[in-house]
Amino acid sequence: QVQVVESGGGSVQPGGSLTLSCRASGRINSINIMGWYRQAPGKQRELVASISSGGRHITYADSVKGRFTISTNNTKNTVYLQMNSLKPEDTAVYYCNVDDEIYNGSYYYRDYWGQGTQVTVSS
Repeated sequence: QVQVVESGGGSVQPGGSLTLSCRASGRINSINIMGWYRQAPGKQRELVASISSGGRHITYADSVKGRFTISTNNTKNTVYLQMNSLKPEDTAVYYCNVDDEIYNGSYYYRDYWGQGTQVTVSS
């Protein structure tokens, strides 16, 4: 079993900053990608940023480019999301996703999700 635990959410004023952390533990085979998603009330869950193991491939949603930075500590199976210049529209529950690569004659992948952490941007 794999556990995914997020931390670092909270309330902040527009223009402020927050850093989210996510650590995966348990029976991990080989992490392929770690990412952050968010879901605002009444909206679908969307990708915010993702990073491959080793940090070689990074993806950002257009809405957060230049404001958010994703990074990883592979030795600790941890991913971070530094969020700067926060806007009210960034308000959402942020979820960490871990894509675990398994080889059993062929490659397949399993996704694991954290429980989510609330980020509220409001004056």
